[in-house]
Amino acid sequence: MNKPRISVGLGSCGMAAGANAVYRRLETILMEGKAEFELKRTSCLGMCYNEPLVAVLDERGEFLYGKIHEESAGKLIEEHILKGNTLKGHLVSGKDVFFGSQVKIALRNCGVIDPESIDEYIDTGGYEATRRIIREKISGAELTGIITRSGLRGRGGGGFSTGKKWEFARNINSDEKYLICNADEGDPGAFMDRSLLEGDPHAVIEGIIIAGLAIGANKGYVYVRAEYPLAVRRLKKAIKQAEEKGFLGKGVFQSRKDFKVEVFLGAGAFVCGEETALIHSIEGARGMPRHRPPFPAQSGLWGRPTVVNNVETLANVAWIIRNGADKYAAYGTENSKGTKVFALAGKVRRGGLVEVPMGVTINEIVFGIGGGIPEGREFKAVQLGGPSGGCLPASLAGTPIDFDSLRKTGAIMGSGGMIVMDETSCMVNIAKYFLEFTREESCGACTPCRLGTKHMLDILEDITEGRARKEDLDTLTDLAEGIKRTSLCGLGQTAPNPVITTLEYFRREYWEHISEKKCRAKQCRKLISYFIDPDKCAGCRVCYKKCPENAISGDKDKVHVISQDDCTRCGICIRACPRKYSAINCLPGQA
Repeated sequence: MNKPRISVGLGSCGMAAGANAVYRRLETILMEGKAEFELKRTSCLGMCYNEPLVAVLDERGEFLYGKIHEESAGKLIEEHILKGNTLKGHLVSGKDVFFGSQVKIALRNCGVIDPESIDEYIDTGGYEATRRIIREKISGAELTGIITRSGLRGRGGGGFSTGKKWEFARNINSDEKYLICNADEGDPGAFMDRSLLEGDPHAVIEGIIIAGLAIGANKGYVYVRAEYPLAVRRLKKAIKQAEEKGFLGKGVFQSRKDFKVEVFLGAGAFVCGEETALIHSIEGARGMPRHRPPFPAQSGLWGRPTVVNNVETLANVAWIIRNGADKYAAYGTENSKGTKVFALAGKVRRGGLVEVPMGVTINEIVFGIGGGIPEGREFKAVQLGGPSGGCLPASLAGTPIDFDSLRKTGAIMGSGGMIVMDETSCMVNIAKYFLEFTREESCGACTPCRLGTKHMLDILEDITEGRARKEDLDTLTDLAEGIKRTSLCGLGQTAPNPVITTLEYFRREYWEHISEKKCRAKQCRKLISYFIDPDKCAGCRVCYKKCPENAISGDKDKVHVISQDDCTRCGICIRACPRKYSAINCLPGQA
């Protein structure tokens, strides 16, 4: 190769870590003529824990550097480009471990190509599937059959057969049909859809076009929350580029088929992730779900047949058409084919975006790809599927990750959020956090969700603050089952899942909160106490000065005391105490 090529990961995670400044620094070096190299942008490679990431490709091979900041960018050029050395302390180790067991289909181009260049997408085989469909006159029935045979199921949480959903809409006669890409990603800790739209928007657009051709639609929408400005900007740019190439608009690939894609910005309501609420939002109404049937594939947007597919689902489509249904179905399990993208976050060493074949275990992701739990702490649980999912204990971490196996545990795969928890996580508090989220996001259309989640949250607050009674657990269980059974939409039907699973697998913690007034994880303020160890306190007065409630008393060079009546358990004192003393302890239980 003539010149080394340097790629900077400019996804949201990289930019938040300072990648923009790195890119500008490298750009300045290039403009000043201090070194010769090609500079390009990419997006998130998935290794979010090492951002900002910079890849260097030269005649010696490809080198990945992590935690490169503005100052070290100059050193990278000096050492790697000018001297031919590697930059010590930044060369990514464990790369093979992190990527080794991954199979990238949906994420195939993320972190590899410039997401703002349609030509780079085309160079990877992009839009070839659409071109072949038009050139070979592949019918909608054939396209639907290929997707059905691949075993692709919806990646947004429901897991319904994508091919069957397409077939329902295709078989209905209508003067107008619509395809909607659901990019309203709202789960706490989830960033799969955002990363896909930022890193490979053309893959999603091509999936939308193919889905539209399959069902006979001539218009598609991408419903994306306005809280994703980078994803929205790159998506709009990609649509414009596709229109200029003749891949979108009137006469797709010089055929008689027209297809237009429009971006619709959502206001960030979690309930609009439910397809009927999303459709109401596009129609200009309040985003509230409705009863089904009829299903959107029968009567959706403006009463016309409408297919709603998740971002990740659509990102797989062109690959399947290009490589064949059998190749996709070769990955995964009998009823859960292909791969799944997960946002790995929480108490894990290597957090980021991972794509693995269906059927790998939770342990393989947490300890293999994620590197295990930091600071030598114990793996306690994993939250799958966000507010709609469930908390599984470490004892079930050998469970294969597929639709059927997870459902048997009481959890669901959801859209792909995976939050790892260690011994410092209080499972009662975790359940309260997720229920608080769904209560806040409830549209209020049905009584079980509107009032039931409020009553459940009241009980959880009583438990975490030491006011609950033993019989409250029975009431909590009855409410959870009632809400799950009678709520109008998926939000309400799944809202109790974090509570149900924590009650099943961590019931002992609930009992400790109620009967012993103790939080073993030391997270519930009303159920912990702070004490100063008289054998370690040197009377340095640091904690005395830092305490915002004046709850600490004592003379200089004398042992200090914390007033339990005045202490609000904020934890400032324990953080302020000099490490050489470590005189303040946080203990589970009320003083």
